[in-house]
Parts: sequence; structure tokens; C-alpha cells
Amino acid sequence: MILDIDGILVSSDILTEYFCCNLAQCKGRCCIEGDAGAPVTLDEIGEIEQSLDLVWPHLSAQAQAVVDKQGVAYTDKEGDLVTSIVNGKDCVFTCYDNIEIDGKTVENCCLCAYERIYRQGKSQWCKPASCALYPIRMKELSSGITALNYHRWDICRDAVEEGRKKGIKVYQFLREPLTRRFGEDWYKELETVADEMEKISK
Repeated sequence: MILDIDGILVSSDILTEYFCCNLAQCKGRCCIEGDAGAPVTLDEIGEIEQSLDLVWPHLSAQAQAVVDKQGVAYTDKEGDLVTSIVNGKDCVFTCYDNIEIDGKTVENCCLCAYERIYRQGKSQWCKPASCALYPIRMKELSSGITALNYHRWDICRDAVEEGRKKGIKVYQFLREPLTRRFGEDWYKELETVADEMEKISK
């Protein structure tokens, strides 16, 4: 079912399906799996280039070489603008580090260099919307309307299980990026619709 939330088309499974990233299990594999980089817009490429000096020290030597050669993004075989990748899979902005989750150390976890400097307060821009909103895929229709769909990926099975265990729906897990992208009022309307759907289903 497709819902119209203040002019944004939202697939209903975003409100009904469970999801919560489980980095302890997947270690950020979404940054390094697949055969193309993350979808980006021209505006996002501008943001990436503007803060490139800040993330440069966090990038691998291979990633730096790729950026020097072809830039921060390229056009993939489907004609979409995507972030540059290393060795045919790793996003160039992937960095690796040990992180603490629930008091336990998760070693060699994939992280986004841009989100890292954002969390450190060094940048006002976090990362491309396609990354921040995952597992939601955002698409601009020919009519100019924005559509949001839930993307299912096998490597995120642990995230689905974790979400179900904690009772966290997709839209709840993505509250921060959805609010950042569409505004607080829009997100509150989304919550209202989700609550009404839950009442009806009981």
C-alpha cells in the first residue's frame, strides 16, 4: 500500500516492518557490498567536495588514489551518479575502526568517514541521503513527487531480527535522517499515520 504523507509517497511497509542495524553482526557491510557506489545528487557531490579535506586523512591510500584519478563520484552502468568505489565494491569513503556497542568492542567495523566527522561536530553535513536513509530507497518520480520504498537486502537479515527483538520499525530506526531530510512536522505526521495503522491492525 502506498501512502501520501504531505506530498511524499511512502510505502506502508516502512511503517510496519521491523529494522535496527546490528553492527556487531554485519560490521557495516552495506558500505562495501554491491557493484556500484552509493547514489548521490549533484548537490551532494558539492557537499562531499566541500568537506573532502576533512575526511582525507581517514581514507585508505587506495581510496585516495581513486579519488585523485576519477573524482568523488562517477556515472554507473545504469546512468546514475554514485560515489566512487575501490576494487569494484568498497565506497571510497569507507573507513575501518573498532567501536563499542553495548559495552563490547566490535573490531574492524566499516564506518562512513563523512558521518564520523559529522558526529565529531566538524561538519554540518552527514552523508548522502541514500546512505543515511537506508533501508529506505528514495526516488524522484517524473512527476516531481518523491517516493520512499523499503529495500530488502539479504545482508540485513540481522537488522530485521534485531528490530523485531527490540520492537523498532523502519521509520522509527530512521527518525533522525528522516527528520533531517523532510522536517520535524512531516515526521510527526508519519508517526500519526503509523499509530492509526497499528490501531486498525489490532
